[in-house]
Amino acid sequence: MLDQLLPQLVNGLTLGVIYAMIAVGYTMVYGVIELINFAHGEIYMFGAFFCVMFISVFGVPFYLAIVLSMSCCAIMGILLDIVAYRPLRNAPRLAALITAIGMSIFLQNLAMVIWGSRPLPFVQDAVPAYLNETAFSMGEVYLTWLQVFIFAVTIAMMFGLFFIITYTKIGTAMRALAQNKTAAALMGINVNFVISFTFALGSAFGAMAGILVSVYYNTLYPTMGYMAGVKAFAAAVLGGIGSVPGAMLGGLVLGVAEALGAGYVSSLYRDGVAYAVMIAVILFKPSGLLGKSVVDKA
Repeated sequence: MLDQLLPQLVNGLTLGVIYAMIAVGYTMVYGVIELINFAHGEIYMFGAFFCVMFISVFGVPFYLAIVLSMSCCAIMGILLDIVAYRPLRNAPRLAALITAIGMSIFLQNLAMVIWGSRPLPFVQDAVPAYLNETAFSMGEVYLTWLQVFIFAVTIAMMFGLFFIITYTKIGTAMRALAQNKTAAALMGINVNFVISFTFALGSAFGAMAGILVSVYYNTLYPTMGYMAGVKAFAAAVLGGIGSVPGAMLGGLVLGVAEALGAGYVSSLYRDGVAYAVMIAVILFKPSGLLGKSVVDKA
């Protein structure tokens, strides 16, 4: 049993960093405007389809297709905010929540209309051959260059996000909105621009995650964003909704729990084990692993 531990941990961490990238999109939007963007899973799905389209239809190289797909999804995130959420900025939260679910269903069906409902393989001929080669092996543990690429991209993007939030003017504006949107507007911050930028940034993270998953599993389909979105939302809640480091940690914990559950219990219960871990954490620490308890003052 122990000889399976390291391989399962590697698989869990690979899955976990992908969940973390999707969860970051959820938690950034929630942190700024306190909205759960349930259409974020579909942005993740569109990222994979855009990448395949750029490669197979336009003949774009793999790495350039990734950049273009992230850009397209960033624009989708901005349009999603402008069309669906901005008109409901001052409406009850339930209205925005229902709209988010509606946009999720709409985008899912739009993908079916454009690309069909059947699973498609990724364009493996366009993927650099070295990504499928073994980068490291020790006993039963095998690490491919694709897994190394996934870890490297995730770490680079997380550090980039940390730099943007901490050291740039737009990052300062995002933190100001998270504290008090009205006060930020009174200080001259363009609230709508900052919110749209947040959607764009989170959508780019989701697109990258969708591309990595479709390459890793060599499949993509219009409903792939639903379960990934639910799990990423669970990861955001697990880490502490509204906390970017919490979303990263929550994704890793959820991915490892899922992999260990599949390896030591049964692949049929992998989702159940992951959610059981989330429920246990929430029961003992309702604010999440890195979330902060907020006390409403009368």
